[in-house]
Amino acid sequence: MLEIRRATVADAIHIALLGRITYTESHGEYIENKKNLLDFYNTNYSVSQIKKELNDESNVFWIVFSDELPIGFAKLCLNENYNNKPDSDYCKLQRLYILNDFNNLKIGSQLQEIILKKATDLKFKTIWLTAYYKNTKGLKFYKKYGFKKIGSIDFYVGETNYENLIFTKEL
Repeated sequence: MLEIRRATVADAIHIALLGRITYTESHGEYIENKKNLLDFYNTNYSVSQIKKELNDESNVFWIVFSDELPIGFAKLCLNENYNNKPDSDYCKLQRLYILNDFNNLKIGSQLQEIILKKATDLKFKTIWLTAYYKNTKGLKFYKKYGFKKIGSIDFYVGETNYENLIFTKEL
């Protein structure tokens, strides 16, 4: 049975582990220096960091379970524009990850619909995200939902810059 629900601090361990695994599945092959990747995980996907983000009211997390097994998660950042300035018209889809073994179930699409509905219900006018330019699966997924490329942004893992594309969608 599939369950998608709002995440709580009690889910931090699952989200931290899912973040590490799903990021490796989707981006790991592009990161040349594996120590930089480990440092990235220790900064962005430590249990303490995820708890901090879950406790921040400007973030909304969801977690996905299949037969009680955690298989994916998403994070929506509220009131954040792509120029890193607070903006009540914008929200950012910062993370949407599903374990590769479950991609054929189209859970990402269900989760995306929930995120878009939440952003609309909260009266945001625009949702935006970044995606690595080599992540063709992700790029195709977001374009399917009407996201339009508007530019690029630097994204560093260690000392290496991985160009990310910025996409927006009017709500």
